Amino acid sequence: MTEIPLTRHSILDHLEEWLIAFLMGAATLLIFVAVVHRYAAAAHYPAWLQWFQDFLLGINLGWAQELCIYMFIWMAKFGAAYGVRHGTHVGVDTLVRALPPKPARWLTLFGLFGGALFTVVIGSMGSVLVWDDGLHYALFHALGRNVDALTEGATTPDLELPVWIEYMCIPVASYLMCFRFLQVMVTFWKTGELPKHEVAHVEGLPDVDNYEPTPQGSIVK
Repeated sequence: MTEIPLTRHSILDHLEEWLIAFLMGAATLLIFVAVVHRYAAAAHYPAWLQWFQDFLLGINLGWAQELCIYMFIWMAKFGAAYGVRHGTHVGVDTLVRALPPKPARWLTLFGLFGGALFTVVIGSMGSVLVWDDGLHYALFHALGRNVDALTEGATTPDLELPVWIEYMCIPVASYLMCFRFLQVMVTFWKTGELPKHEVAHVEGLPDVDNYEPTPQGSIVK
């Protein structure tokens, strides 16, 4: 896999991977705990273990599914930014390949600029949504300002958290995606290279191109 060098700062270089890995791991662990708790609380226990079942029934994990949904929403948004950086988004390049090098270069730059413009527009619209749907109220309330003319905003059904926390993924991830588009565009302007994703590539393992079945069962020649 050809990866465009973006910055010397390792945090920016791997921001999406770390966020996605954390969200995926946390969601998987939470789902596992919730499922085990559900079946363990519904099991039949002898009388001397009734206290343990009462303890399990006293634990409320009804919010776990809602939290996992929000985690996967954030994960998907950060995954879109990751796709821009690594070139994993589906694209139709028939026209680009049919053009001479110079027009193809300008058309590619135009496409990257369009992606950056689209994501910054979505991020700005998402910022307005988040601000009007409770962030304005929460910020002014935390600062001790007058909030009589502001709306508190809706809350989620199970967690009863302000919905602007969930919607915050729209501006945050969209602006990050715009940043990645601009990075790829600048790199393409300087070097003429675009990020390219190899499906068979696995991080940490050597690339093997000579795939062929063998009597031993291996697919490597």
